[in-house]
Amino acid sequence: MTNFRLEIQYDGKRYSGWQKQGNTQHTIQGKIEQILSRMTGHAVEIHGAGRTDAGVHARAQVANVKIQTELSPQQIQAYLNAYLPGDIAVTDCRIVSERFHARLNAKGKHYCYRLCDGGVPDVFSRNIVCAWEHPLVVEAMRQAGAYLVGTHDFRGFSSVNRRFKKSTVRTITSLEVTRHGQEIHVDVQGTGFLYNMVRIIVGTLVEAGEGKRKPESVLDILQSLDRQDAGITMPPQGLMLEAVFYE
Repeated sequence: MTNFRLEIQYDGKRYSGWQKQGNTQHTIQGKIEQILSRMTGHAVEIHGAGRTDAGVHARAQVANVKIQTELSPQQIQAYLNAYLPGDIAVTDCRIVSERFHARLNAKGKHYCYRLCDGGVPDVFSRNIVCAWEHPLVVEAMRQAGAYLVGTHDFRGFSSVNRRFKKSTVRTITSLEVTRHGQEIHVDVQGTGFLYNMVRIIVGTLVEAGEGKRKPESVLDILQSLDRQDAGITMPPQGLMLEAVFYE
């Protein structure tokens, strides 16, 4: 068996997320495994760095897969891209150490959420930008986001259920809110993220930007650990996994 590292980008609009599911074949993992199994003639399981939700996109998702093949990395990449649908592409394929695991070895991730709060949304970006009806004050969003940088218990900013027993402590290393014309980008980097965590964080910042909450109310959510105290869960189409970091 040879261990291959894949870098993958995808438009997640048509898919039920990254992770393979028993009730649908319409996942990113499922599509890639199906093609690799056909290529190798044996069952294949790939491991992604993160399980992006339904409708969420990736510019540089990382996965690894162990397969029996005499094909070169370039030939494997070409084979995958020949049979994958047009909204999924493998942008890099290389041989890595047998011990490399895309999820377990990941040291951090970078997500970007894009929203348009003014003018007519660009039709060519409609799948990757969330159109927002109300104008937002970027400075208020920045002030709210600053409270989240560091190591905290982010249970209140996630959709994990009450029976979730694992640690909900995570570290956000940077959070930036920037305006680009009629778009606002929220870039979040951290060691790891809980279920819906980035989308709930952005929803909370949006409420601060609309004047519906004070920026410092973020501290109350960190203290209460109560999902109901946080903002809305933003729609998935604005969220992009931009990068996965390794040592």
